[in-house]
Amino acid sequence: MDTGISTLMRLGDSGQMVADPQQDIRGRKVLDRDGHEIGKVDDLLIDSEHRKVRLLRVEHGGLFGIGATPLFIPVEAVERITDDEVGIDRSRTQVAEAPAYDPELIERDAYFNDLYGYYGYSPFWAPGYIPPVRGFFR
Repeated sequence: MDTGISTLMRLGDSGQMVADPQQDIRGRKVLDRDGHEIGKVDDLLIDSEHRKVRLLRVEHGGLFGIGATPLFIPVEAVERITDDEVGIDRSRTQVAEAPAYDPELIERDAYFNDLYGYYGYSPFWAPGYIPPVRGFFR
């Protein structure tokens, strides 16, 4: 089954840029719904076919980026964006308990399927997908 997930790539590896530099949220702190810091947006995963941001790649832990672990958060979780921060609709605990990604151990398509299921969002490749109503990443 071709899910279309294979079209995901890091914006930093794509050679593309965000059309409006104000919407490039890389480097901003990610805060949970209670205002606790989760990490920083390291990169954005884009659907290269539709040129849409689908996931935030958030680095957390480590010291000065060394030993940091990447987390992936669907854009549907984003509630607000400021000049310095990205707020999401989940708690720090919920994010910490999300499926972990290890490219050596986990099949990528299955991982992203599990991730969207864990967060309770319809994946962007599912029939009838409706983009986030908040419109940050339309």
